[in-house]
Amino acid sequence: MGWTDIEQIAAGLARKHPGTDPLAVTLTDVRDRVAALSGFTDDPTRCNARILESIQLAWSDRTT
Repeated sequence: MGWTDIEQIAAGLARKHPGTDPLAVTLTDVRDRVAALSGFTDDPTRCNARILESIQLAWSDRTT
């Protein structure tokens, strides 16, 4: 799984962090939580704010 696997990452975050409000998580924390997901194999430093915001929004959609 890599940075462009937005929906897969969002699903993983929703499973691993139930009850968390994704919009209250800083982008730095989003990056760290993604990097800690099982199956994430991309370079943790190769993301940008746009990717992290997309992940955050997709994660939020799964919690509502």
